Amino acid sequence: VQLQAFGGGLVQAGGSLRLRCVASGRTFSWYGMGWLRQAPGKEREFVAAISRNADMTHYAESVKGRFTISRDNAKNTVSMQMNSLKPEDTAVYYCAAAFSGGSLVSVNTYIYWGQGTEVTVSS
Repeated sequence: VQLQAFGGGLVQAGGSLRLRCVASGRTFSWYGMGWLRQAPGKEREFVAAISRNADMTHYAESVKGRFTISRDNAKNTVSMQMNSLKPEDTAVYYCAAAFSGGSLVSVNTYIYWGQGTEVTVSS
């Protein structure tokens, strides 16, 4: 499956952004989907995930209550609304796909990755 992420940009602290990822190539509904990020000089980390049929979501503690992940299987898209952004949210954000059976909160579960979209939050 091919993934393409959109929606990154520069925003002031306290602001909002909405990231969107469009999938193509295989049946989108087969995959759990996640957003992961990598800040400069840091390892890639889990941010949020949603199950194949959207009945379960998972969030990193650092973004709970601020970020919301959603998906539309009819449109092959997964989105993440990011509110109350903080400078520490600055990173390249990747959408990724995983087969069921693995833990969606683990970076290593994901087998297909998009190209990333950069989010910069200024203080």
